[in-house]
Amino acid sequence: MKWRQFHFNNPALKNRRQDLRLKSTLAEKILWERLRRSELGFKFFRQYSVDGYVMDFYCPTKHLAIEIEGSIHKETSVADYDKFRYRYLEAFGVRFLKFSNQQIYEKIGETIESIKSNLHTPS
Repeated sequence: MKWRQFHFNNPALKNRRQDLRLKSTLAEKILWERLRRSELGFKFFRQYSVDGYVMDFYCPTKHLAIEIEGSIHKETSVADYDKFRYRYLEAFGVRFLKFSNQQIYEKIGETIESIKSNLHTPS
């Protein structure tokens, strides 16, 4: 059986990824400070793409994506897009953790513990 080959950080999406990094939300900046430099024992990248989809944060070693969902993710069209994107990537082994902006602002310690727990489960 031939497995589908993903395109990681496709050069065609480079400008989009850079733009998203420049326009990071406060919640993304706060979480990035905790994820960067492998402080959790695994390397994360921000605004990482797999095929045509860009994830807020991604750990390739554990196939773990982290998404920060602000209020725009409650809009029907965005929520439908997110569901499709999550199902598509999950079918190829990508696991998702989703946190709201409020969780990042008010419960960063619990958020980090949840991420640590997921990093230490088999991928």
